[in-house]
Amino acid sequence: MPTDATDTTTMDSADLAAIKQLQTAYGDLKKQLGRVIVGQNEVIEQLLITLFTRGHCMLEGVPGLAKTLLISSLAKCLSLDFSRIQFTPDLMPADITGTDFIEKNPLTGGVELKFRPGPLFAHIVLADEINRTPPRTQAALLEAMQERQVSVGRVRHKLANPFFVLATQNPVEQEGTYPLPEAQLDRFMFKIFVGYPTAAEEFEIARRTTSTQVDEIAPVLTGEQILDLQYLVRKVPVSDHIIRYCLALVRQTRVSEGAAPKFVKDWLSWGAGPRAVQNLILASKARALLYGRPHVSTEDIAKLAAPVLRHRVLLNFTAASEGVTTDDVVKKLLENTPSKEGDLEKDERFKKMFTAV
Repeated sequence: MPTDATDTTTMDSADLAAIKQLQTAYGDLKKQLGRVIVGQNEVIEQLLITLFTRGHCMLEGVPGLAKTLLISSLAKCLSLDFSRIQFTPDLMPADITGTDFIEKNPLTGGVELKFRPGPLFAHIVLADEINRTPPRTQAALLEAMQERQVSVGRVRHKLANPFFVLATQNPVEQEGTYPLPEAQLDRFMFKIFVGYPTAAEEFEIARRTTSTQVDEIAPVLTGEQILDLQYLVRKVPVSDHIIRYCLALVRQTRVSEGAAPKFVKDWLSWGAGPRAVQNLILASKARALLYGRPHVSTEDIAKLAAPVLRHRVLLNFTAASEGVTTDDVVKKLLENTPSKEGDLEKDERFKKMFTAV
């Protein structure tokens, strides 16, 4: 596939060797996670893509599907600090960010104001059942997720690098929960649905968890290695066609845009913003590397469109009454958007859009 004409990044022999290392690390991570997690291959892949793109993700599924275990196991695969926060209705912002306190200096006898870091000050933060805490506490994560810092009083405290927020939520129990606002949902690269295991997988889960079998997980990557791989992902070139394909998918979700098809206008009240395009491209770059390719294909975009877009579009009453889901909308968008180079650019729906780029 041709590279982007305006992209100054190139993949040299050292980068190609690094791709092999990333593939090896990917295989090792899956092997280590497989010691305690049965199945969920697609979920694991998307979780690792988040890791290699410096993103955050949310896992949604009913209780008992090992969402928390998966995240804590991933932390054991990495030589990084891990922190788990159980979100509850009485949790306050200072409980997660940290707070200033007054301490007496034993040498001078005077008092000093010191900062005690909260559980956010870790490389991997598990925000367990994030929708069970009030909006005020949820909002305390916004600055950390976007700016990777915490402001307490007039002082800004930098967070660790790398830094990931991996959140879970239960879609079944809605009593006593506080749905996350769209502005915070948009900070998550992926919203990953964790489904039920197959019969064979559930058999293996039952066999393992009801015996004395204990599997230890060995670290695979260090923080420095992860930072190197994150930089490698950004060096992957993309063609103009790939960028246009992402633009076409995302801009069609916006009801007020001329390119929005009828089913979007019928089912959506709000579409995805520019961050969706950015995350689609970055995530697809990482997926391409995981499969040993130094370039992005439209297949990568199509595979990741649902987890990137499902929490960035808002269904209206008509869609809810007809039982339409956001994944149904994304699937229909993919079916109605040409993926081949040339076909997309010639489509009458997108000509006006692409003349500006």
